[in-house]
Amino acid sequence: MQGNLPPEAQEKIEELQGLQETAQEVAVQKQEAESRLNESKSALDELENIDEETMMYRNVGELLVETNYDEAQEDLEDKVDTLEIRLETLEKQEDRIQQQFENLQEDLEELLGGGAMGGGPAGPGGPGAGGA
Repeated sequence: MQGNLPPEAQEKIEELQGLQETAQEVAVQKQEAESRLNESKSALDELENIDEETMMYRNVGELLVETNYDEAQEDLEDKVDTLEIRLETLEKQEDRIQQQFENLQEDLEELLGGGAMGGGPAGPGGPGAGGA
């Protein structure tokens, strides 16, 4: 099928496939960041229900190390802030990838005489287009 395409169209298809793979990778990273953020927020919420004198521990590699309430709270707040920034960055990256995908798809449709591309499996609503 692709053997009959002009080289420029073939190049656009390869770029679309590369963008699709990148979009999938970003979606996985975003999902992991969201999960870690939710866990950290839950831990921070739970910390509010714990007496400040309660002995606490945190993971340091393979070890559990004693920590105090203030350090635990500060560490969790820093982690939440960092993950929120990471998530925002991934969302922006997702948006850029989606825009690039749509632009490339339009270019390819023009190359193929318009409408010849029926919106493959990725299409405008492809990987990274939505959430959840």
